[in-house]
Amino acid sequence: MAETIAAETDLPFALTRPLHIASVGLKVKSIPTVANYYRALLGLETISEKDGLTVLGAGGVPLLELAALPPGAALDDPRRAGLFHTAFLMPTRADLGRWVLHASEKRFPVDGMSDHLVSEAFYLTDPEGNGIEIYADRPETTWTRDGKGLKMATEPLDVNAIVQAVPASAAPYHQAPDLLRIGHVHLRVGDDKLAEDWWTSEIGLDVMAHYPGASFLASGGYHHHIAGNIWRSRGAGKRDAARGGLSHVTLSGSGIAADRELVDPWGTVVRLAAA
Repeated sequence: MAETIAAETDLPFALTRPLHIASVGLKVKSIPTVANYYRALLGLETISEKDGLTVLGAGGVPLLELAALPPGAALDDPRRAGLFHTAFLMPTRADLGRWVLHASEKRFPVDGMSDHLVSEAFYLTDPEGNGIEIYADRPETTWTRDGKGLKMATEPLDVNAIVQAVPASAAPYHQAPDLLRIGHVHLRVGDDKLAEDWWTSEIGLDVMAHYPGASFLASGGYHHHIAGNIWRSRGAGKRDAARGGLSHVTLSGSGIAADRELVDPWGTVVRLAAA
């Protein structure tokens, strides 16, 4: 049993919504290198390994699918449409604090950190350039709602307060908590308004917040399950399917009646899996 502070039934709010992120697929040059990174960084377990596909997860739940690129294939281009980051949601703030101590001890390079009012987040990049967020949500009862949306911001993060949330009796972070999940996926798109229109009309998400050049969308009042920004990819066309990076995003939940697969305006594969 993986170590966790959250009770076994305490699914994060993000995962109790009618739609939520189930898993993310990446196309990578070196499955062993990338898989070992996520195992070391987050303590993910190996769910399966076969036919050029490695599946990693937590508590027996598949979260990250790594597929091998053919020889000579190029990695993702951060100026084109694709993955901005996969956001791994810790069950509790104390679990995030345990991870902070682990990351500090192992000296994982961190690209940035932010207090978003609704959540506290750290940002990293995997060995093949895929963005990662590791975060914990503040209780949804403390979020400031603005009509149907939410107030979000990017403020300095109080790392010491997160570490101090770890009980003295808590075990060191060696394995992912059983209830670790992917809370949201942030995409690079060519047009944030077009992305917003697609996710609301085709998937049924609601607009929760806007930043300049970015839209944040969710199901059931979460702060965001999907975001799309043009910060480095303004005007980008369809992705080159032969390159590395994001291969698909899978959503699940009670709001999905039947399995189906869609493709967004930039060629990103979106799978809907009935609960």
